[in-house]
Amino acid sequence: MIAIDTGGTFTDCVYISEGQLRVLKIFSTPADPSLAVTAPLATIHPGATPQIRHGTTVGTNTVLERNGARVAFVTTAGFEDTIAIGRQARARLYDWFAPAPDCLVPAELRFGIPERVSVEGKILRAPTDAELATLVEQIRAAPPELSPEAIAISLLFSFANPETERRVEAALRPLGLPISTSHRILPEFREYERASTTVVNAYLSPRMGSYLSHLEGHVSQWQAGSHIEVMQSSGGTIPARLAAQEPVRTILSGPAGGVIGACQVARWAGFDRVIGLDMGGTSTDVFLADSSAGPQRTRESLIDGVPVSVHMLDIHTIGAGGGSLARFDAGGMLHVGPESAGADPGPICFGRGTRPTVTDANLLLGRLDPSTFLGGSVHLDRSRAERIFHDQKGPLITAEALAAGMLRVVETNMEKAIRVISVERGYDPRQFTLIAFGGGGPLHACSLARALEIPVVIVPTMPGALSAVGILLADAVRDYSRTVMLHADRIDQIESIFFELELHAVEEFSAQPSEAIPERSLDLRYRGQGYELNVPFDPRHPKHSIQAFHQLHQQRYGFSDPRRPVEVVNVRLRMSAPAEPYTPPFREPRPGNGSSACYAERDIFYDGEFIRSRLYHRDQLHPGDILHGPTMITEYTSATILLPACTARVDGYGNLIVAIPEKTA
Repeated sequence: MIAIDTGGTFTDCVYISEGQLRVLKIFSTPADPSLAVTAPLATIHPGATPQIRHGTTVGTNTVLERNGARVAFVTTAGFEDTIAIGRQARARLYDWFAPAPDCLVPAELRFGIPERVSVEGKILRAPTDAELATLVEQIRAAPPELSPEAIAISLLFSFANPETERRVEAALRPLGLPISTSHRILPEFREYERASTTVVNAYLSPRMGSYLSHLEGHVSQWQAGSHIEVMQSSGGTIPARLAAQEPVRTILSGPAGGVIGACQVARWAGFDRVIGLDMGGTSTDVFLADSSAGPQRTRESLIDGVPVSVHMLDIHTIGAGGGSLARFDAGGMLHVGPESAGADPGPICFGRGTRPTVTDANLLLGRLDPSTFLGGSVHLDRSRAERIFHDQKGPLITAEALAAGMLRVVETNMEKAIRVISVERGYDPRQFTLIAFGGGGPLHACSLARALEIPVVIVPTMPGALSAVGILLADAVRDYSRTVMLHADRIDQIESIFFELELHAVEEFSAQPSEAIPERSLDLRYRGQGYELNVPFDPRHPKHSIQAFHQLHQQRYGFSDPRRPVEVVNVRLRMSAPAEPYTPPFREPRPGNGSSACYAERDIFYDGEFIRSRLYHRDQLHPGDILHGPTMITEYTSATILLPACTARVDGYGNLIVAIPEKTA
């Protein structure tokens, strides 16, 4: 298997050769991402037909850049504007001048069809053939500048009975446009979130379908018979044909790979509770996970203000990466990000950029080594960066002052992001281990851990390509759900619904080499509540789910009431076909100080001053070596900065285990 992760600045390719993970890293090609995906394949010579696993940012970037398809939205007559009205929630409650959120569907492309289904699934009013023909003509008659490129259908209560939605879909097929239906994408209640998720899927379908088709064509030219799987936001892979039909499930494809890779590394290294820090070229992703129980998941996400309710890993993203641009506002305040230089034009030191980035700041402060950056394959122009920083330093005195200020700002933003997923949710970061990866994560990990009083930092092997490693090791996963709205007294009837879902799932997993494993769960709530909690379901002891709900409610909200009636809202089935197991080779640690890996001494900036520091080649360190800060450890995909008083130990898997000293009064 070969895993390829497309990022904002670099594309990473990871594969296993002779029992070892190998990595290739090249610049991304934003104009045509498939070029950066297929380029590294030319250097790999598989002995058999390969399976390519791909983490892509195409879906994410399409939503962020608002350049998806024009979508015609079809819903129950009278509810055409629910997609724009939403929940009427104000993100900025006291800002009377805040603009209304952008709707992906213009008013001219919202269409209603006369129909009605009861909450129990009984068809009360079915559209006539003439009404369906009128709908087709209305969509076909849209003005040329608004001619739809995809269709989203989300009728009220279609999750209870999808028959009418299927009839509407069949009537619209002759238009020749990709159609997304809510009973396939999200067969659950809450009409706004279901409609929004279906619209996002339609919004992405043409571009994602074209991209994956183009990519498969390139790959088949390289190796006939090879096939592609795409990473989902939920942390598992699906075949490319399914990803093209349901691209909304891939909207956090790349970051999900990082979560899976980080959890696997933590298990190997013997750490249970971790906070992940993935700093790439455009953004930083943070997450919290228990490596034994797996990463946290969510079904309530906002992607650039747009609700998406498919199953996904709980990842918090901010616009802080190596390519994040610096600017001064009208009051002279320094800001860094969220705008990024990306791969084109890139940082100043790459030779094309003209605005200061975090990568340039690290270079000016001695925190990057030009001779080892990407194995020396990329020339870093320090003098050019220094000259432009001096010209754009604003009210600051020197270019170094601008660079140091940029690092303080970006690290403060990352610290806030970690607090969002830990402190604000009731977790103490001091009880976790920080695992830092991405090209920039190890550069800033010690500073962040010290600020948050996190005692240990893990820097895995190949940190700049860990997302691709996670994609390589991920299981094939498919999530299914259905809204049932049953009283808990009838929980024994749930088994038949799971049986139906599993029959459908087995068909989709028939092509997988390993047997799929079902994981059942229920969304429960006290009757009258607006939101629910997810608990496991054991068919041998159904009532245990009720007990687990009361316990979880007590833990989450501080109270529970076993006397109140409980309602089963949704049933959920997660099918997983385990990936081929892999464990990296372990070498027994032996005492050492890494002196043979030291290749230079240089001044590096720490906390307001330059301090003489040693530089080490990471690939020449041995398990058991212990290094003391101030130090920089360089490697092909990244560099690790050890602050003064920090100590790093190389474990048997090659990970750097960094001890952070406690704060002194």
